Amino acid sequence: MLVGKRILLIIGGGIAAYKSLELIRRLQDRGAKVRAILTRAGSEFVTPLSVGSLTGDKVFQELFSLTDENEMGHIELSRDADLLVVAPATADLMAKMAHGHANDLASTALLATDKKVLVAPAMNVRMWLHPATRRNVATLVADGVAVVGPNEGGMACGEFGPGRMSEVPEIIAAIEAMMADPAVGRPLAGRKVVVTSGPTREAIDPVRYISNHSSGKQGHAIARAAAEAGAEVTLVTGPVALPDPVGVKTVHVESARDMLAAVEAALPASIAVFAAAVADWRVADVAGGKIKKGPGGPPALAFVENPDILATVSKLAAGRPRLVVGFAAETENVIDNARAKLARKGCDLIVANDVAAGTGTFGGDANTVHLVTPDGVETWERQSKDAVARALVARLAERLAAK
Repeated sequence: MLVGKRILLIIGGGIAAYKSLELIRRLQDRGAKVRAILTRAGSEFVTPLSVGSLTGDKVFQELFSLTDENEMGHIELSRDADLLVVAPATADLMAKMAHGHANDLASTALLATDKKVLVAPAMNVRMWLHPATRRNVATLVADGVAVVGPNEGGMACGEFGPGRMSEVPEIIAAIEAMMADPAVGRPLAGRKVVVTSGPTREAIDPVRYISNHSSGKQGHAIARAAAEAGAEVTLVTGPVALPDPVGVKTVHVESARDMLAAVEAALPASIAVFAAAVADWRVADVAGGKIKKGPGGPPALAFVENPDILATVSKLAAGRPRLVVGFAAETENVIDNARAKLARKGCDLIVANDVAAGTGTFGGDANTVHLVTPDGVETWERQSKDAVARALVARLAERLAAK
């Protein structure tokens, strides 16, 4: 897919710069020609010799270089490529991009280019969550810049959270998606997408509630991938410990009834993806005060069914999304249960996964999913939830275009 494609890789300053060396090699394995701009900060982590040895080409570093300008000026350098990839994209470099600064070769090339741009952010968790960074990334997304990651995990600084640069296979998948699509990797441009994510909480009393182990990572990744694909995305999320995806309208809810109301308010849409783990039941009567222990033993709680959001939207007589996707989190008989759910709910596709103890699906960063349709079952190999999200969004875009 990348045979003959020209990639200009801009390597920012951060410990994740070491991944750029592997990225160069893997891009070349796919037939791409890679040139590199190494920022001054980037050269503190990887050397020009390492980068040049892998690219087999000159490594560009200085804006005011008479030799470089005579051989290939920064304007030509930025436009000779089919795609510009910034990896790692530091907070500083993205701030320059968002505000149009051009005081070094990397920022000048990015401002002067007329080609597609993909950034792979990498920074400390607090830097990533800082309002200034969130604003800058939102600006870049609005300008048409594609974003891959960041992932969540442990960092070199010892902290944990979102900010780790995406792994090389994830970056390559994003590059391939952009190269394959003529609309700058934005096949859902002009489309509206609604995604649900996370758990719901059903109050028992003012202190206790019924919920589940859903982290919201898969749903949030789908919302993020849909936004990167150009869609206008509304994410309806239950309580999660995740930042709101950049470029996505996020609505926070607590209960299943709240989630249904928010989904209905977000319609009409072309695609609805129901990835939330919604509580099936709630207590019939929520206690006004905290239920106390007593001599009579545990209280008897009466339950009533919550509204079925997936079935409700799937069976709309008017305003039904053209594609309705449900998730089936199962602990046994995964495929059979997913097939039954598909028939019962009336949706177009079920994404089934095994959440039994020991799978690491709930709260983890990877997922093994089965796509269940009336035509059959397709099983995808285990991969990161971000990769699952991008692949699912690409598949939905294809199906929407074929309708």
